[in-house]
Amino acid sequence: MNHKLVLDNKLRLIFKNLPGTEAVTIMILVGAGSRYEEASQNGISHFLEHMFFKGAKKYKNTKEVSEAIDGVGGEFNAFTGKEYAGYYVKVTKDQLALGIDVLSDMLIHARLDQAEIEKERGVILEEYNMYQDTPMYQIGWSFEQQLFGDQPLGWDQIGTKEVISTLNHEDFKNHMQALYTPDNIVIALSGNFDSEEALELIQNSFGKMQGQKAKNFKPYSEHNGDKVFLKNKNTEQAHIIVGVKATAMQTADEWPTKLLATILGGNMSSRMFLKIREQQGLCYYISTSTDTYSDIGSLYTRAGVDIQRTADAIKAIKKEYLLISQEGISEEELTKAKNYLKGKLALKLEESDEYAHMLARQELLRNQTETIESIYKKIDQVSVEAIQKVANEIFSKDKFYTTTIGPFPDYEKFVKSQEIN
Repeated sequence: MNHKLVLDNKLRLIFKNLPGTEAVTIMILVGAGSRYEEASQNGISHFLEHMFFKGAKKYKNTKEVSEAIDGVGGEFNAFTGKEYAGYYVKVTKDQLALGIDVLSDMLIHARLDQAEIEKERGVILEEYNMYQDTPMYQIGWSFEQQLFGDQPLGWDQIGTKEVISTLNHEDFKNHMQALYTPDNIVIALSGNFDSEEALELIQNSFGKMQGQKAKNFKPYSEHNGDKVFLKNKNTEQAHIIVGVKATAMQTADEWPTKLLATILGGNMSSRMFLKIREQQGLCYYISTSTDTYSDIGSLYTRAGVDIQRTADAIKAIKKEYLLISQEGISEEELTKAKNYLKGKLALKLEESDEYAHMLARQELLRNQTETIESIYKKIDQVSVEAIQKVANEIFSKDKFYTTTIGPFPDYEKFVKSQEIN
């Protein structure tokens, strides 16, 4: 069972003891992802994530922060998503107090020195350049921009060069005050730890936090933009995504959609892999995935393909989408997909950091957590008919979005001659 506690200041704690491990992960999620940004702030959430590692009250600079965790063989990192930002430390059970101490110091007492901001600005601009130079990274963001349009859900988390170049101390301070509040924070502990000790440590460090969340992100506004997007880039391989809008999280269609994606391209025995890579030799990598947000989601297939056969690969992916919506799936395929998802989940959750992330995400975005057994039950309850219903709803020629990065300078000619619209 997962154990939930709420401190007096409304900060939520989720505890999950895991037997057979010496590790414990302290995972902190904050409802402060890039969906909370305005256009004039695009990139502030990710930039602020970096700044938390630049020194606070007790650990005064990056060297002291990193040495504290490196000195005990621990792991620590952070990430910024669309709907939340995350910070975690993974240490041995005897270093629980150190892990909580480092995280609380950096998140509560961050100095946000302007001199450090100026230095980190250059780092983030180079990170931006790296993503622009790496099509396998960039195509995912290009697809979401095409799919969701000019609104926070469609913007890159890293932001724009213009905004990155102008953010300052006051911007970060205001962003923290608006969102880094106890009622907007979930702390999940997973692994080998004493619950009473953990509660006391967290109360002593995070229990004095004050403030209330000052803003929410705007709900998704329906966007129907161009169905085909091409970015001309001199690459040796074309990178493509063909996808559709799909269900949001916590809906009846969530698990049917995940199973549908697994059958289509979730593994090396999936339809996309066997037919498009193995039988036709059109690509090197290919996979089908889903993303689910609070109010919308997507299902998409991404692939790296031969430049001379790009249109063939796009048409082949669309063909598989239409085929599964017209002919459905077999019970055998569904059983295989269910066993695959349950097996992958079981292996993934052997790691305390993965378990803590799952619990914190569930609590932050859904206000409840699930056991692995309850997730298995939801997977097992999905029927062939439920998957057929989803496929029929999301797959049709007028709903496909195609994103391509490769050496195709004449966009109109490419679209028209290859008949991929």
